Amino acid sequence: MNEANVLLARDGAIATVTLNRPALHNAFDDRLIADLTDLLRELDADPGIRAVVLAASGKSFSAGADLGWMARMADYSEQDNYRDAMALAELMRVLDTLGKPTIARVQGAAYGGGVGLVACCDIAIAVESATFCFSEARLGIVPAVISPYCVRAIGARAAQRYFLTAERFDAATALRLGLVHELTSGEQLDVVIARVLADLAECGPAAQAACKDLVASVSGRPIDDELVSLTAELIAALRVSPEGQEGIRAFLDKRRPGWRH
Repeated sequence: MNEANVLLARDGAIATVTLNRPALHNAFDDRLIADLTDLLRELDADPGIRAVVLAASGKSFSAGADLGWMARMADYSEQDNYRDAMALAELMRVLDTLGKPTIARVQGAAYGGGVGLVACCDIAIAVESATFCFSEARLGIVPAVISPYCVRAIGARAAQRYFLTAERFDAATALRLGLVHELTSGEQLDVVIARVLADLAECGPAAQAACKDLVASVSGRPIDDELVSLTAELIAALRVSPEGQEGIRAFLDKRRPGWRH
């Protein structure tokens, strides 16, 4: 991992991953994408990590693609561009499917792929002054790689407007659209995130991973016999799992479950 691009800080079971190109508004290039993907995979495989906070240095969360990287891509063949795009697509997928809760700490502007990172996190907390933009159409391209996550977050109707106009929108609009979950002042940002992390720590880690899979499994599906049976099978399996048994017994015994010790 290149420490100049991505920083890691551990505080007990919490990992804070910080994009660290503040002079370039934390814009992506191929190295940052590779470093961030590798680090997220390492954290996903670490049983000592319970939650991941995605943060950024400086005044911007992320401006999306780095101009120098874009200049290089302009000379790539279509196949080269495909490989490059797949690296970014893999980063988004790794972040989206991480087996632990993820929180986006949005302290400033998020444009293009930066909005994709926000949409891939389970929980997004933003400062009231943050701005957002799907800027790709102004460059004659589209927000293709981030679109599955962003359309899921804000819905197809809102995506049609903001993808097409590439207009900036404020944090209040991002909240209304569902891109972020909560707004706060810059002074209170870490206080709010600490509160969310405390709530996450109360829950079973296996249950949280299953919750993430559950949302992905039921979203957009018809409520038919197959889905009803799937959900019944899931809760039955979790009730007899070691974590489920511990959680239920701890509740009945009026004690703290093992994961809270």
